[in-house]
Amino acid sequence: MLGALYILAITVEGMSGALAAGRRNMDPVGVIFIACCTAIGGGSVRDVLIGNYPLVWVARPEFILIVTAAALITIFVSRWMGSLRLLFLTLDGIGLMTFTVIGVQKTLALGHSWFIAALMGVFTGVFGGILRDVLCNRIPLVFKAELYASVAFAAAWLHIGLLQTSLPEWVSIVITLGFGFTLRCLAIRYNWELPRFYYRSDRWH
Repeated sequence: MLGALYILAITVEGMSGALAAGRRNMDPVGVIFIACCTAIGGGSVRDVLIGNYPLVWVARPEFILIVTAAALITIFVSRWMGSLRLLFLTLDGIGLMTFTVIGVQKTLALGHSWFIAALMGVFTGVFGGILRDVLCNRIPLVFKAELYASVAFAAAWLHIGLLQTSLPEWVSIVITLGFGFTLRCLAIRYNWELPRFYYRSDRWH
């Protein structure tokens, strides 16, 4: 189940990266590069931090081909993407949770603590988007939009807790996906955000 959801997730995130590159008027090479960073950047950062080699796209180069195909398709169908915003938000929520669960499971499998597993779940879920926005010269949306990293963190801990019970693993995955996806949808619907920090240096003069 996670394998199929992972392919869906990297496809959607690759298309998201391609659209971001298009807003910066990049050529096809730039579009593909940003798409790949968005789709597999989070997992790559996680694997480097916890020493998990080879990186997932090195072991499975077909993932690069999938993301590249998604990016190229996006170039040709971009004019219709605006009408699919709701679908993209839905798939992005599923992708976030899929990456988070995979990050948690891979980290635990390597013998790391629950806390590190939760952090790596978040990194897997959000770091691709951070790389996308930084490379496109934007403040990462994860730092200023509706609850995103917080949702991943909560879902990561829920999944860790469920794995300690007698529930089958697939049930734990389904519950975590459902919880995280629902929380993300509610955050979008009701514009739930963390408090923002406002600082103006002129107040000190």
